[in-house]
Amino acid sequence: MNKTPGIIDNSQSPHVRFRSIGMGDCRWTTGFWADKLKQCEEVMVPYMGSLLKGDIGHGLNNFKIAAGLMEGEHKGFEWHDGDFFKWMEASVYIYALNHNPAILNELDEMIDIIAQAQEDDGYLHTHIQINGIGHFSNRKYHEMYNCGHLYTSACIHHRITGKTNFLDIAVKNADLLYELFSPQPKELGRFGFNQSQIMGLTELYRTTRNKRYLELAEIFINNRGKYEIVHDSTTEGYPIGDMVQETVPLREETEAAGHAVLALYYYAGAADVAAETGEQALLDALDRLWESVTQRKMYVTGAIGQTHFGASPRRQLIEEGFTDNYMMPNSTAYNETCANIANAMFSYRMLGIKGEAKYADIMELVLHNSAMVGISADGKNYFYANPLRYVDGQRNYVDDRDNTESPDREPYIECFCCPPNIVRTIAKSSGWAYSLTGNGVAVNLYGANELNTALTDGSELKLTQKTDFPWNGAVSITIDECKAEEFEILLRIPEWAEEASLQVNGEPIGVAPGTYSNVSRVWKTGDTIELNLPMPVNLIEGHPFIEEVRSQVAVKRGPLLYCIETPDLPEEAGILDIYLNGNAPMNVEPRPDLLGGINVINIEALVRGKQAPVGMYHKVTAPGFTKQSIQMVPYYAWSNRGTAEMTIFFPVHWNV
Repeated sequence: MNKTPGIIDNSQSPHVRFRSIGMGDCRWTTGFWADKLKQCEEVMVPYMGSLLKGDIGHGLNNFKIAAGLMEGEHKGFEWHDGDFFKWMEASVYIYALNHNPAILNELDEMIDIIAQAQEDDGYLHTHIQINGIGHFSNRKYHEMYNCGHLYTSACIHHRITGKTNFLDIAVKNADLLYELFSPQPKELGRFGFNQSQIMGLTELYRTTRNKRYLELAEIFINNRGKYEIVHDSTTEGYPIGDMVQETVPLREETEAAGHAVLALYYYAGAADVAAETGEQALLDALDRLWESVTQRKMYVTGAIGQTHFGASPRRQLIEEGFTDNYMMPNSTAYNETCANIANAMFSYRMLGIKGEAKYADIMELVLHNSAMVGISADGKNYFYANPLRYVDGQRNYVDDRDNTESPDREPYIECFCCPPNIVRTIAKSSGWAYSLTGNGVAVNLYGANELNTALTDGSELKLTQKTDFPWNGAVSITIDECKAEEFEILLRIPEWAEEASLQVNGEPIGVAPGTYSNVSRVWKTGDTIELNLPMPVNLIEGHPFIEEVRSQVAVKRGPLLYCIETPDLPEEAGILDIYLNGNAPMNVEPRPDLLGGINVINIEALVRGKQAPVGMYHKVTAPGFTKQSIQMVPYYAWSNRGTAEMTIFFPVHWNV
């Protein structure tokens, strides 16, 4: 067994192929992820804590007010408690790696305040408690969202520290939910908005082995699509139907619809339940929905959530979510950071169940692009929405009351769900790097690290991975300690790595992109694995049904999407004046001095002369072009040099 259970504790789940490594078993050592994790430890988590524990974020103050320890009003949105729990979870991941007692002591102090805020029957939701609102009276208050993040954070805290003070709060609250919701009263049948409670309840079951929590998680899955959809007292003030995935029962659903975060948290929770029950109808539905999301509604960056305001495929009002297949606007794409991360969370759970490389491919894509873009190079500013193009004057951001859509990353966003989500994702990223198989280990993500884990039979395994990924595709893995019997090492060959090659102790091994290459043998200390993942610069085009990018291309190298932004353009040009010369070489250049250390791509662009202001439609005249070398930067790194225009897709000219 693992020394410590993993990020999701599927160590005893009967219907999985891959199991989580223990938290802290993998440690990033050098390079991209080590740098991000160090910044997370030294800047991201402490800085965010200063916001949430102070008067700006007001998260801890809300608990103090609810506990009667201070006077004041609730600040932040109704779901602010859940975002505070996410930050606490990030803190615990950091503690798992550095064992700094100051982190643990501070968490204990906050947990004591939270315990004082909790009501005798287990209820805990500061917005409702402070404002005297009826408990479970309207799903728009996101009580289930807060509950889910409470349970997840408390389970992680218990696994890492062995303490039960936070877990006791979660159990008391979950027992209240079971008492209220397990009888399935009709008036609460459609309750729940952002259903993170399904993931949280399943994790609470895995932690306590109390089957009531798994039973309740399944009840919440089954309730969706079971009741007539009408406005009632529990839904007043928010869209209904597809917005919250309640039009069609999950097992019958064929297409991702509605709010993207709500949907993906729902699907991820259902995947957790399926890992415990093995129900085939549920798994079949999750397969269809994963295909719907990733093959017909996902951006090239791994981002999801095509529209801020729009209609579902069944023409119901939705916000921040999925609309029709292949309808992929660039400038108006919503692509909430939370939704992008949830895409990876869902894929991580499907990876556990299925053991197929395509799920880890999505995790890699999201982590290096649509998740990481949500935080600035200095770790202190945040994007909420993540379009693929920004042009000054095309959008009016002035009226956005909570800065969820902004041309610049914001130091604080009133709707604070995304910032702690990206920070906790970076903090736990090493836990996604490997999985345990039936008799070995799978390498899911690449980055320089050391792995010190126990296989499922209890035997020790120590590996060292050396690589400069994602800037370079050469990966070297050395066996430092292992059992004497045969076991397997599965190496993911990314779908983009068309010319990948693999050697073990100098002997070639066949590989196929988009699969795990399984090397099963009697390993010994000092054995080496050399994996080469060539990273040519590729031009990427969209499906012909994606009208917005027809006759345009994106530039991708390895897992990274690149963009052009105005700091790298000549003064007289804007991003809409740039055409790529498709026949010119594209050169990679390391820039350790730029944006925390990146590789840029230098391309030959055709720069069109600036046009005079024109009407909405106008006669075409032959444009004049000049050839210029232009630098491209990774998409995740844009908007760190002041307000800038940016695009990932741009037209290409082949006959130059």
